[in-house]
Amino acid sequence: MSPRRSYDQYCSAARALDLVGDRWTLLIVRELLAGPRRYTDLHADLPGVSTDVLASRLKDMERDGLTTRRRLPPPASAYVYELTRRGHELLPVLQALGEWGQAELGERRPTDAVRAHWFALPLLRALEGEGIVEVRLEEGEFHLYVGGDEGPAYREGPAPVEPDARLAMDVDTCTAVGRAELSLTEAVRAGRVRVTGDGTLAKALREA
Repeated sequence: MSPRRSYDQYCSAARALDLVGDRWTLLIVRELLAGPRRYTDLHADLPGVSTDVLASRLKDMERDGLTTRRRLPPPASAYVYELTRRGHELLPVLQALGEWGQAELGERRPTDAVRAHWFALPLLRALEGEGIVEVRLEEGEFHLYVGGDEGPAYREGPAPVEPDARLAMDVDTCTAVGRAELSLTEAVRAGRVRVTGDGTLAKALREA
């Protein structure tokens, strides 16, 4: 394992970048905010990263206390990577970075990859309250853990239990909400988001 490079500056921002400033590191964090992931899953959802770079970043992140690696029990017997508490503390950092970067999105380019769960963090920022929200886009489904301080911020696929709300929308609406061009309640009123469910979050969105 190569020694960690450092800016050698007595500054908290520089120290933070010593750990997460390398290319791909924060995007790996984004993926692991969904909970434990296998190496193959991470590689599939990080289009463009080489296997060597991904393996190197994961080793660095484990060394720096941002991730851990554990073996799943049989019959899976595969290794998964997951964030430590310290790694999970990067959630608001990624949300702030995503909010700042919304102005750079523009129109989707033909070469741009997209995954449904990449919309999870902007939507998480737009939701208030506490509970599980299931989201359906054309590209797929994911669910959010709203108001949770620990554990995953979101997971791919439908919610494992009855969610507090189900939201169905198109990518354009989801992008507009993420950019704060349209609030979630405004999108619901305009009929651009369909809300179902009997939980507190669903009722609050329908009645806002």
